[in-house]
Amino acid sequence: MPTITPCLWFDTEGQEAAEFYVSVFPNSEIKNISYYGEGAPRPAGTVLTVEFGLDGKDFMALNGGPEFTFDEAVSFTIDCADQEEVDYYWAKLSEGGAEGPCGWVKDKYGLSWQVVPTALNELLSDPDAGRAQRAMQAMLGMKKLDVAALRAAADGKA
Repeated sequence: MPTITPCLWFDTEGQEAAEFYVSVFPNSEIKNISYYGEGAPRPAGTVLTVEFGLDGKDFMALNGGPEFTFDEAVSFTIDCADQEEVDYYWAKLSEGGAEGPCGWVKDKYGLSWQVVPTALNELLSDPDAGRAQRAMQAMLGMKKLDVAALRAAADGKA
């Protein structure tokens, strides 16, 4: 079975970004760094790729140049067990980045993340369509998702 590894294209900050992500997520590590050699499109000895793992999931950072940048067409979802986890990841990833609507945040490297409490999926799939709709409407008005406010809205108490 082949391995599928997301490759994140950076201009020159691939190693810095990988080190940042490894510092944010538990059970994470830098696995390997490769460098440009002589005759390459970048100076010999500069970082080409960084292979890293985030809590058991493999990634690669590629210092490919300024031609491509991230946009919201690709994002990574972080399923958070509770508000404490939402608050932690939101704070870490939004620092130097930008807060977006509905639990989306863009980090300082321009990569988009969805910081989502597992309670949201439970509420949105509630068999009571009214509860699900009220939770959806509450979410649409939020930046960082607030579990207590989502539950209150679902229950018609917001």
